[in-house]
Amino acid sequence: MSPLSCFPTLTPTSASLSPAPSALPSPMADQTPPESNVAEEYDIITDEDIAEIRDALEGGRLDEAASKILVSLEALENARLDIAVTGESGSGKSSFVNAIRGLQDDDEGAAATGVVETTLEPTPYPHPTHPNVTLWDLPGIGTPEFQSHAYLERVGFSRYDFFILIASERFRANHAQLAREIQDMGKRFYFVRSKVDADLNAARRRRPASYSEQWVLAQIRDDCRQRLLAEGVASPTVFLLSSWELGSYDFVTLEETLEKELPGHKRHAFLLALPNFSLGVLQRKKEALQRQIWKLATISCGVAAVPIPGLSVACDVTILVKTLSEYRRTFGLDEESLCKLAEKVGKPVEDIKEAIQSPLAREISRDLVLKLLTKAGGGALMFIEYLASTVPVFGSMAAGGISFGTTYYMLRSFLDEVARDAHSVLIKAFETDV
Repeated sequence: MSPLSCFPTLTPTSASLSPAPSALPSPMADQTPPESNVAEEYDIITDEDIAEIRDALEGGRLDEAASKILVSLEALENARLDIAVTGESGSGKSSFVNAIRGLQDDDEGAAATGVVETTLEPTPYPHPTHPNVTLWDLPGIGTPEFQSHAYLERVGFSRYDFFILIASERFRANHAQLAREIQDMGKRFYFVRSKVDADLNAARRRRPASYSEQWVLAQIRDDCRQRLLAEGVASPTVFLLSSWELGSYDFVTLEETLEKELPGHKRHAFLLALPNFSLGVLQRKKEALQRQIWKLATISCGVAAVPIPGLSVACDVTILVKTLSEYRRTFGLDEESLCKLAEKVGKPVEDIKEAIQSPLAREISRDLVLKLLTKAGGGALMFIEYLASTVPVFGSMAAGGISFGTTYYMLRSFLDEVARDAHSVLIKAFETDV
């Protein structure tokens, strides 16, 4: 059962909303700035948030709005994304699957790798912290008798949202044939040229005096495009990657392309499942999660409108514990993720943890969350006072307004802190800004 199932049948309440605030300090820091500085120093709820809240409550029934929001959040949380990865034997398919899942090839649960074909049947590899995202390692396509239509039937074409077609040297007729078949059947595909780090190292050894990374990458990209054009693929786009240096080369461009082309709920799932290898990824994750905060706060507000003693606090704590735990996993600050990072960079995990400042990034328990709820006082009350002055419904339903303001304030403050801690952890781990 979902932790948000504390949401009951709600009493109807009317509402009208208008544009909103700047706000608030961190409950974890327990410091409240002078009221006159709140608008200038903090940005806790955006005009876009307010517009969405207004749309949700336009009918004047808080119970119906909160019910719809709950359904929307559960759909987002449970959205499945199935990614097919295929290519010739030895092209780096399995290493790519592992890299996207944040694993090294010898980690427990990693896809098997090797220079000969190790995948004989479509093999699913769920993401370790976002199991609704599954990467499928498909059998190789390098046999002389390869037939794309039969291949797609064999691997279960319909289950995948999109295909990654990988080559480590050059794209051949089989890649082009498969791409055309996928396109004809109404799905998207993306060409990935893997192992470019090895090509760059080889070019550097051959021509140390005249070596230019950008020139070599341009040559590889142009060669791939020309071969695909010769095989009849119109306007091919090729992404140059290394599974060992995922944040380098064209991975960010591939990620941005997928974010544009995937449906909204699947885009959200893909983004949260990405490894935390750069400040850009951390920032985009923060922005995606930030857009959901007002929905959680509205559910909390709806529950607070029900006159059952203790129900609102119990639901607020449940929402906060669940959501804060998800934030910590998404930003790689849970114990398992930190241990893997420490092993990867060859440092003691305790050294990595020194970069973490937020107490909730170290421990999330009902008792601690309840304690921080009571400490949130000053900052949260300033936000609630603002809501009461600009959003009439919150002034007339004190319990709901307090619950909305406190939940929004806590989640937004912790999201800021955990994103900042995740950045500090990467700097500590790799001893460089990211």
